Amino acid sequence: MTIPLLYTYRRCPYAMRARMALLQAGVAYVAHEVSLRDKPAAMLALSPKGTVPVLVLPDGQVLEQSLDIMQWAFAQSADAQTWWARAQTADNLALMAVCDGHFKHHLDRYKYPQRYADAQDRAHHQSQALALLLKPLNQALQSTGLLGSTTPCAADIGIFPFVRQCAAVDPAWFEALPLPHLQAWLAGWLTHPLFAVAMKKMDAAQPSNP
Repeated sequence: MTIPLLYTYRRCPYAMRARMALLQAGVAYVAHEVSLRDKPAAMLALSPKGTVPVLVLPDGQVLEQSLDIMQWAFAQSADAQTWWARAQTADNLALMAVCDGHFKHHLDRYKYPQRYADAQDRAHHQSQALALLLKPLNQALQSTGLLGSTTPCAADIGIFPFVRQCAAVDPAWFEALPLPHLQAWLAGWLTHPLFAVAMKKMDAAQPSNP
């Protein structure tokens, strides 16, 4: 193997942000689109946790966490490194931690209540998502519209797929929120060329074209 192999799933927000980071960093990779109902034995042998994304590097090293994949991708060139560096402010790190932690907990129960015994009514999980991440993110975007100040950074693409997923559950509710900076930020990323390429449908195993 001469270029990394990425086990991915098109609609998974974790895999989405990994693909966006690899593409932004200009890292070529082979994408293996995984069927969640029939996960490949080769992937499970490398990463028994059985979730995507999983990145297998040419030297055999395996990266099993999306943030590790993002960090590795942005470390591959001096220009790309600035994307990761701009995300390392205290405020951005706090937003990322909330996104991957308590916000994701409520997002899962909001989107898939049938899967969780502790899921409560939708309004509860909406209010928690709003208080935990959506309002603070709107505030953080107020001055420049991006988390990397005047240019995007890893925090933008790290959080965006999860806000996208939240907004898609009940678009009317999300659009009615008094959060104009967040709504504009989401709309910008939904139409961004980087997102369009990252969401391009691929065959089971197909090289990327960063």
